[in-house]
Amino acid sequence: MAVTVTEIEQQSAVAPARSGRRRRRTPLREWNWIGGTAAWLWLVVVIVPIYWIVVTSFKSQSGYFASNPLAPPTEPTLENYRLVIEADFATYFVNSVIVAVGTVVPAVLLAFMAAFAIVRGAHSRFLRWVNGLFLMGLAIPLQAAVIPVYLIIIRMHMYDTLGAIILPSIAFALPLSVLVLANFIRDVPKELFESMRMDGATTWMTLWRLAFPLTRPAVVTVAIYNMLQVWNGFLLPLVLTQSPEQRTLPLALWTFQGEHGVNVPAILASVVLTTLPIVILYAVGRRQLLSGLTAGIGK
Repeated sequence: MAVTVTEIEQQSAVAPARSGRRRRRTPLREWNWIGGTAAWLWLVVVIVPIYWIVVTSFKSQSGYFASNPLAPPTEPTLENYRLVIEADFATYFVNSVIVAVGTVVPAVLLAFMAAFAIVRGAHSRFLRWVNGLFLMGLAIPLQAAVIPVYLIIIRMHMYDTLGAIILPSIAFALPLSVLVLANFIRDVPKELFESMRMDGATTWMTLWRLAFPLTRPAVVTVAIYNMLQVWNGFLLPLVLTQSPEQRTLPLALWTFQGEHGVNVPAILASVVLTTLPIVILYAVGRRQLLSGLTAGIGK
């Protein structure tokens, strides 16, 4: 049956109207009540404890017991922060910085070189075995290895030193770091490596002048993740150190809890001072961290 021009014009006039109705019904234009409500509830669950910790740290002990826990302080005071700083807080802070930097820098460099060797030498049986060894390390929790680590540190005569915390922390940071960096290096086109090789570049030059700049978001992501793990680490400092001079901030926080057992505002002031450096680090590297975590999702 032949279709007249008039019918075609009518159909073409109806089509935009139907498509317009379809556009109005797209899910992006509809409010997701369940997801939105859940997101707001999650935001409240996260924000309220942080607000309570910060507000309470500026209250006096008498004001804390006399006022509403969520009410802002009527007479803000820095006395709690003075108590914490006078309790040798600077020593614990420096120890945490030494442990964090001493762990993250070697761990990231070793993981990057290991990942480059694993990716570029995929035909080597030895490197495949090394890659399997790193993957096996992901399945070993810290709690299961703490006793062998303790005995090894005792044999090495490193007990009660910051090195006793740094060495195991590097070992536990390597497996995940190698896995993440190897996945990023695999995404670098092989033609770039071959071009540098034809130009006379050595493997060392290819490593630092090509692979490292192209995988910088992944390197920053791994560095920030490891920094968070080491800065908040509690089990290794507890097991491998004993003297107050070797304590890190999480262990010192536990000590503050004992010294100021009834002084809740002082304990929360120490919590604020302990978490403040890592919050600043996250704020500075947030963009690099998110780009590293979301890279490759659309592939």
